[in-house]
Amino acid sequence: MAVFAVASALAAPVAAAETGPPRFADGFGLTVTEQPTWVDDHHRTFTFAVRSDQVPTPSVLPGQTPGQHVVMVTLPVGYDGAAATRYPVLYSLHGNADLPNTQRNLDITESSTRSAPLITVHPNGGRSWYSNWVNPGALGPQNWENFHLGQVIPLIDAGLRTIPDRTGRAIAGHSMGGFGAVHYAEHRPDLFGYVGSFSGGLDLQNSEQRAVVAETALDPASGTPTTSVDAIFGPPIWPFDGIWNAQSPAQHVLALRGTGVALYIGNGGDLTVDPLHAVVESRARETNLVTAANLTAEGIPFTFADYGDGSAWAPGCTGKHNQQPCLQADMDHFVGLLMRTLQHP
Repeated sequence: MAVFAVASALAAPVAAAETGPPRFADGFGLTVTEQPTWVDDHHRTFTFAVRSDQVPTPSVLPGQTPGQHVVMVTLPVGYDGAAATRYPVLYSLHGNADLPNTQRNLDITESSTRSAPLITVHPNGGRSWYSNWVNPGALGPQNWENFHLGQVIPLIDAGLRTIPDRTGRAIAGHSMGGFGAVHYAEHRPDLFGYVGSFSGGLDLQNSEQRAVVAETALDPASGTPTTSVDAIFGPPIWPFDGIWNAQSPAQHVLALRGTGVALYIGNGGDLTVDPLHAVVESRARETNLVTAANLTAEGIPFTFADYGDGSAWAPGCTGKHNQQPCLQADMDHFVGLLMRTLQHP
């Protein structure tokens, strides 16, 4: 996962097609450590890297640099940083044990936005659960919500030709990232006009979902160093579980009134085929059903793509938790919703 270079200008961005990818300057508590470079000859997607005072020591996966956060950005076809045209932005949050700058994320994004005037930003999310941790211990501050909402968003707005308000900004994510997207949209409805969850685990009052979060904290496959089960939301057992309950997206949907909402989920399909991803998707579906019921009870309109075994959703999608054909169809559909709703050229 190569990291490419970013340069330095919170002033007006330069034209990507003529002078290379845009450049960014330090600001908002971020230090730009690697300036953007294109990931390939298409000259649509670049990566850059920052250090953050809100998450100075994230846990790392193989290929990541300690203390550094990679951000991947895909620009619309024909983007010109010197022109007056401004574009909406989709923040796309990855799942656990994933990276922002994978080939899969690149392929899905460039395919979904090939004809859409939309900037897409994939920030590093580590094993964060997209939250400000309550007991980070020796890792030091793990204020991921502050990092993403208070630092990455203003840096992108300062360096690119964005529509810098909720009428031109959306957020979505897969799995842990689906949790993060709804979580962030509920906390900051002033920032986002639309939110999408792709197979997100949305109910922290669900004991199985709590086990998933705890496993994330303890599993070296989610990054090193590992941490403790109470690091993110505190102890997961009553009567010490108040933060788990308070941060659970499924139960706090009232904050989404006036925001576009879309939930995408399969049922796992044949549980004897790829049983791990089948079961994970099946259990995530239960958290989506709770969320959908609460949205309905509050009279909040939403899109619910409950696509079962995936056979009618996309070729190659069998309703599992982590299948590219399912995620591609999710993103294709969600981008279509955004183009009917957000401001855009």
